[in-house]
Amino acid sequence: MKAIAQDAYGTTEMLSYRDVPTPEVGQDGVLLRVRAAGVDPSVWHFMTGEPRIARLALGPRKPRERVRGWDVAGIVEAVGPQVTEFRPGDEVFGTAPGSFAEFACAPAGKLQRKPVNLSFEQAAALPISGMTALIGLRDAGHIESGQRVLIIGAAGGVGHLAVQLAKHFGTEVTAVCSGGSVAFVRDLGADHVIDYTSEELSGRYDLILDMAGNRPLPVLRALLTETGALVLGGGENGGRWFGGLGRSASAQLLSPFVRQRLRALLSLPTPESLRAVTELATAGALAPRVTRTFALPDAATAIDHLAAGHSRGKSVIVVS
Repeated sequence: MKAIAQDAYGTTEMLSYRDVPTPEVGQDGVLLRVRAAGVDPSVWHFMTGEPRIARLALGPRKPRERVRGWDVAGIVEAVGPQVTEFRPGDEVFGTAPGSFAEFACAPAGKLQRKPVNLSFEQAAALPISGMTALIGLRDAGHIESGQRVLIIGAAGGVGHLAVQLAKHFGTEVTAVCSGGSVAFVRDLGADHVIDYTSEELSGRYDLILDMAGNRPLPVLRALLTETGALVLGGGENGGRWFGGLGRSASAQLLSPFVRQRLRALLSLPTPESLRAVTELATAGALAPRVTRTFALPDAATAIDHLAAGHSRGKSVIVVS
């Protein structure tokens, strides 16, 4: 099968479009014919091996998983003998290592049936970003109806879904983005929009979700109410060894000594969170905005576009 593979860490120059073996289905595995694959920061981290502390899990000298991609939507091609919830022909989505390929394989627990109101491209844009937004607001931030919520990085892959979720939970949402994305974010339902290129952040908020990853902790705390919650995500620009972990670690260490709740966003995909995201999408509360699509051979261009840092919504790899 054709796939986007790499043999060493580095830039997109390390990626190549080539033939690799089709993955084999395990006892509880599902083989998918990939229709679309989402492009999110995890792809960049796996490609570069940064922050370098992550290589303890990714592979110390080269990637353990040669084929890039994680988010996936496609059609079930085959199932393992222990799989009872899916059968060939089912339309599914979820997470599968190596989804930038014609076929990908995942445990059944990493997949859900594709909501009928989403295209394959929308479904492929949803899993990681949707679960991250949900975990950040619901689990880490303990969002409640009536709160004032600030979402920084509101036009991005996670941010644009977080705006929708925060409105679904009945909050007053202020979104932070660049001037070129103001109309895009307003269309998502944000009550107020701050263009960070021309306006200072202001106001007091019960909950802040920061997906931009570069504002100092004291600046963010000054925007919180006395008992507000700050959830820190992002962090691609925090250094080669630890990324944004330094700021998150400082917040975690400080949190027990202040009334404000300071949390690092550790988004680990779970079957429960994927089910919740599926239900929200089916109900219309989550609708991923796919603003760019790329053919499989052009995956390197898609990753470079993401790394430039000015994406709106999501980019998706479309596999013929």
